[in-house]
Amino acid sequence: MIYRVIAASLAALLASNVPVLAQEAGPWSVEGRIGAVSDYRDRGYTLSAGDPVLQGDATLLHASGLYGGVWASGIEEYGVGPDGDGAEIEVTLYAGWAGSAGGFDIDLGVWSNLYPDGDEVNYVEFPLQIGRTFGDATFTTGVVWAPSQTGTGDEADTWVWTRAEYAPEAWPVSVHAMIGHEDGGFAPDGKTDWRIGAKAPLGVFTLGVDWVDSDTEDNAVVASVFWDF
Repeated sequence: MIYRVIAASLAALLASNVPVLAQEAGPWSVEGRIGAVSDYRDRGYTLSAGDPVLQGDATLLHASGLYGGVWASGIEEYGVGPDGDGAEIEVTLYAGWAGSAGGFDIDLGVWSNLYPDGDEVNYVEFPLQIGRTFGDATFTTGVVWAPSQTGTGDEADTWVWTRAEYAPEAWPVSVHAMIGHEDGGFAPDGKTDWRIGAKAPLGVFTLGVDWVDSDTEDNAVVASVFWDF
């Protein structure tokens, strides 16, 4: 629990300093969000045992498209070692470049996934996504590849996904759907996951609801609330 409090405090501290950073840093800016989900579901898997957790992130961006930041979430105890302790938070340090080319939006990066107090479960991934907007609809496809390493069970892992979002200005909500397929260290027999959901702004908050399912775990309805800064 202490890690979750630290993550929330970090995000709040960064948020309080955004105006100063934006004014003094010129081409640099900071953005992020903090909130909670009723169940942390990643690629169809529940990582919080169906319990609600806090989540937050903060990103430093440059006008060139370069960026870097930190993301954190509470999780179910993971990577329990010989001493009986395991990680209760997932922290991702990330960096990359996002921009446009030929009418497509491109995002290429690297993620370092860390589990404080976990036993030999940290790992690195390389995500790439390409998207394009047509009117009110945006279509994006991507791949996340992790080379063979201790945290992936000494096997490479690949997750490919496609997402569609429809967000008319006249609508009070936007809707989205996503499907992915994973093979490798985290899905030795292969796994397909999917989600359908909607989100809506409410003052300074964004509310969301998703139906999440896969061919390896039971489905769940996940609610979320986030404050973006």
